[in-house]
Amino acid sequence: MNAIFGKHNGGAKMINYLNERIKMLTVVDIALVKWSVLFATIIIVKLFPQLLNINYAVLVILMMVCMARPFYKIWIKK
Repeated sequence: MNAIFGKHNGGAKMINYLNERIKMLTVVDIALVKWSVLFATIIIVKLFPQLLNINYAVLVILMMVCMARPFYKIWIKK
């Protein structure tokens, strides 16, 4: 395990390892991950229906924060 996660590297080896593993995924694999997250979210909302009472402004802000870096890396960065 130390070869993957590193002993004194603060997790940098783990990030590099995961980045290499992600390169093996195809568009279909990423789409399947998205669908699994959607269904997991539905299960969580069914278990905790009070989550539906969250203000939409909070959700929009969280969405924008989460999409900022991928948007920048895909569309703006060269």
